[in-house]
Amino acid sequence: MTDLHHLTVAELSAKLRAREISATEAARHFLARAKQHESLGAFLAVDEAVTLAQARAADERIARGDAAPLLGVPIAHKDIFVTKDFPTTAGSKMLAGYRSPFDATVVAKLADAGCVTLGKLNCDEFAMGSANENSAYGAVRNPWDAARIPGGSSGGSAAAVAARLAPAATGTDTGGSIRQPSAFCGITGIKPTYGRASRWGMVAFASSLDQAGPMARTAQDCALLLSALCGPDPDRDSTSLDKPAEDYTRRLDDPIDGLRIGVPREFFGDGLAPDVRAALDAALKQYERLGAKLVEISLPRTEQAIPVYYIIAPAEASSNLSRFDGVKFGHRAKHYDDLLDMYCKTRSEGFGAEVKRRIMTGTYVLSHGYYDAYYLQAQKIRRMIADDFQQAFKQCDIIAGPVAPSVAWKLGEHGSDPLADYLADIFTLPGSLAGLPGMSVPAGFGEGGMPVGLQLLGNYFDEARLLNAAHRFQQATDFHLRAPEGF
Repeated sequence: MTDLHHLTVAELSAKLRAREISATEAARHFLARAKQHESLGAFLAVDEAVTLAQARAADERIARGDAAPLLGVPIAHKDIFVTKDFPTTAGSKMLAGYRSPFDATVVAKLADAGCVTLGKLNCDEFAMGSANENSAYGAVRNPWDAARIPGGSSGGSAAAVAARLAPAATGTDTGGSIRQPSAFCGITGIKPTYGRASRWGMVAFASSLDQAGPMARTAQDCALLLSALCGPDPDRDSTSLDKPAEDYTRRLDDPIDGLRIGVPREFFGDGLAPDVRAALDAALKQYERLGAKLVEISLPRTEQAIPVYYIIAPAEASSNLSRFDGVKFGHRAKHYDDLLDMYCKTRSEGFGAEVKRRIMTGTYVLSHGYYDAYYLQAQKIRRMIADDFQQAFKQCDIIAGPVAPSVAWKLGEHGSDPLADYLADIFTLPGSLAGLPGMSVPAGFGEGGMPVGLQLLGNYFDEARLLNAAHRFQQATDFHLRAPEGF
């Protein structure tokens, strides 16, 4: 079949189980597409022999009658997850050539479910960025317009799925890094409740915020993937929640009559681009036609999420990245005078500008005399932001709004102004700070024909309701089915 790449995960799964195609055929098809579209910069590592061996193993399981829903389905992993069969760089020179002796829990769970790994995907260095321009291995380009960014930090994942180089991909969301690139590339992505997916084997950025999740074309696909990758991991991740995995597909087709959708007034102010607002207004009207009820709510500390996040996340990053010192693994400077000189030169050579900026910021806010003034205050406001959401959920079932203030911007447009990237996270940061589940759903197109994403936020452990709301919207619209020209 020459059009395999147009199939969703669910459609591909059905054909694999019906033996209309084999896992090996599917793997070869997507490997060829990845090679054909190398100019996007989405993939950092591909190993055809490893992928085809996994595909043949999946075919053998299918031949024995195994009907697991993800068996034989190709997937690619963000290069922030360690993998024993592929190198892991986290988009950084610091880990150039590094190979892990084990797989991350998320990778292992999807492998156990039968997924076939196509390779590793480009990302902002150590997942720090909103544009995927901070990778040491070059920027990723948006398939809808190669002159624009795909979003970050999971930009390689979003671009690969949007360009039909992979049916699905893994991503991580610290402050919006699944939702924002999904919105910019016109695909569906979900970040589960903090702690639902194990962080073991995920190269750490900010440990109290990092969370894994799937990125695919539809809510149905995300539900299938999320069902496989979530679940407790008590022996290896102390932040993993003691809550059993569940089937997130079970409520997809439930009606949404009477669903109360909260619309935060703070999300629809002057900073929202007119084209984005027009698409979102149309999406919310579609929900009303489906029987949902719109309720105006307030999240009064929305603007405070930016300074809070950019104190807490760099503080945790400065601690997590202290392990990269050239002693045990990773890059080591070739020429140095003593141990201190080796530390300094190794970190100066290995880290990029944005990573250094965040390490310096984090070290400052944790230093004596500033901890109480900055870090402690930020943690207090973080709790207040979480409380704001709990007050809002007394009035509504889910919350809807923009993912980002604008569509994807041009490559290099924010190059001299890192604060512009930070400000673009204003709508995704509150949910991340509160640890809530959130997702992006394709909701139309804006300036330059670029995709616009609708953000849906739910209360803790309410992923099934979010996926249901997204699925019903996608049954009534076709934005998620549209592909960039040439792909």
